[in-house]
Amino acid sequence: MPGIDFRQVRVRVSMSAVLDLLGGQPRTRCGAQWRGGCPLHGPPSATSRCFAVHVGKKVYHCFRCGAAGNVLELYAAATRQPLYQAALELCGRLGHAVPWLERGRQGNRGKKS
Repeated sequence: MPGIDFRQVRVRVSMSAVLDLLGGQPRTRCGAQWRGGCPLHGPPSATSRCFAVHVGKKVYHCFRCGAAGNVLELYAAATRQPLYQAALELCGRLGHAVPWLERGRQGNRGKKS
């Protein structure tokens, strides 16, 4: 299986695009910080704001279920897919080319040159 450059997926995909795909609507916005119901466990009420997102940093945290991570991890968790499959699906749904790793770079991950 060819490798995916997950870092490039995270760079190319916006948090707002992922939230749109997941049907997440923020209840409040303060600049790049959005709050609303958690798309992972579902909001306990219509006014829930336990889910916090920083759109610019592409990170999230739910103060109720404890889930946290980056934009790609959010999509993978919400769709209950492994990271590899989530990256493929996300790129496809948003019309982005999949950033495949070059053959020589796959084996060198984690090694210093």
